[in-house]
Amino acid sequence: MPTARATTRVFATSVDLPASDRAKVVKLLNQHLADAADFWSQAKQAHWNVKGPDFWQLHKLFDEVAGEAAGWVDECAERVTALGGYATGTVRMAASGSRLPEFPTDIIDSMAYVKAVATCLGAFTNSARSAIDATDKLGDADSADLFTEISRCADKYLYFLEAHLQD
Repeated sequence: MPTARATTRVFATSVDLPASDRAKVVKLLNQHLADAADFWSQAKQAHWNVKGPDFWQLHKLFDEVAGEAAGWVDECAERVTALGGYATGTVRMAASGSRLPEFPTDIIDSMAYVKAVATCLGAFTNSARSAIDATDKLGDADSADLFTEISRCADKYLYFLEAHLQD
């Protein structure tokens, strides 16, 4: 868990958002940084362990969505630092801060892997969508735009995953 000093550390910036609003945005961004890093690891877990007749297509899909999640991690961290904040992005920080459901370790069916990844991604994208409004209300259109971009991409991959679960 990051120390209080690390999470409240502020660096000089010429970004003209009020400091109190920047601090709230940084907190939201660091939360999504933790969630995105956790999601990345869960998608990779599925990528490494999926088996069955759908192996190849799911192995590739899970790797592709993990690659997108790695980009979300980077974008959130860089936005934190652009706002003068301190990005809390180590694996341990993400694990202690993530709000996503834990990835099940007892699944073996390929569609159970799809459902687990989709459940996690659904929680992530819904949270990103609510962050759009929150950052917009704080006057940070750039962070709202970042969350819109993340949400749009995550929704697309959620659709790709859920399509496997529909009859």
